Amino acid sequence: MIIVTGAAGFIGSALLGHLQQLGYGELVAVDDFSHPEKAPNLAGKSLFQRIERSVFLRWLPQHASKVQFIFHIGARTKTNEFDEQVLQSLNVDYSQAIWNVCVEHSIPMIYASSAATYGDGSQGFSDAPDSLNALQPLNPYGNSKHRFDLWVMEQVLSGNTPPFWSGFKFFNVFGPNEYHKDRMASVVYHAFNQIQSAGCVSLFRSHRKEYEDGTQERDFIYVKDVLSVLIHFFVTRKNNGLYNLGTGECRTFLDLATAVFLAMDKPVNVQFVDMPLDIRDRYQYHTQANMQRLIAAGFKQPFTPLEVAVADYVQGYLQPHRYL
Repeated sequence: MIIVTGAAGFIGSALLGHLQQLGYGELVAVDDFSHPEKAPNLAGKSLFQRIERSVFLRWLPQHASKVQFIFHIGARTKTNEFDEQVLQSLNVDYSQAIWNVCVEHSIPMIYASSAATYGDGSQGFSDAPDSLNALQPLNPYGNSKHRFDLWVMEQVLSGNTPPFWSGFKFFNVFGPNEYHKDRMASVVYHAFNQIQSAGCVSLFRSHRKEYEDGTQERDFIYVKDVLSVLIHFFVTRKNNGLYNLGTGECRTFLDLATAVFLAMDKPVNVQFVDMPLDIRDRYQYHTQANMQRLIAAGFKQPFTPLEVAVADYVQGYLQPHRYL
């Protein structure tokens, strides 16, 4: 059995679809399946079993001998979530429990971290283990992911690890299967819908003098490239570690919006709006993954150029409303 947590979500469901396309069977989906808006992400997928998130930690030790691999993608991913107890429970305690079962039963695992751990980027974007302690996330979500990363490093030092493990700090992922994410969906998704309904795109105005409106920068990565990295480590099972998962290149939100207009064959029409107050003080103006360690670990494939990725997403998935 191959287990994917967060299976009904954006990246988890895309991963399940990709594993199925590659011919892997006995795929086990773990999630809170009470959200009907996520149901289409799993429609048509051949699943060996669905397990509710609330019972998974009881189920796993009882079936551990049959588990070949765990992709722990599930988390509370809302960057505007301020309930520390929820984040501690779902993003830290739950992850620690899965890790410990993997250690006890020798199950290899991959888990999802986040570029939100880097905060405002003033400490750089190096994924070297000795840089972790200096990071200061800007929001409770990023802090919860950071706490788990730090805990993992403690386990590594004490030798308390699965036979293979790797964690990935996802940067700005976009692509198929994010229809349900509402406000947390990618700018590509929102731009597509805005262009369809109004013929224009709204981007956040800059509230820092060193950045012009629309020139805030992100390391945007297509979900298909994320899947390629995850499968590479799943197959090779070498070079344990925590890695950045971006492209190594930053682009502006204006670049991204322009790419959506071009993919839709529409004239560029961008308007700027004030950033909501609830995120203004915790907003990252620049992210750019340092990819040296991932490349050194053996991943040599090129990442999809932004304009190519946006065109594939818009024309291949958003316009026909397809899923991966």
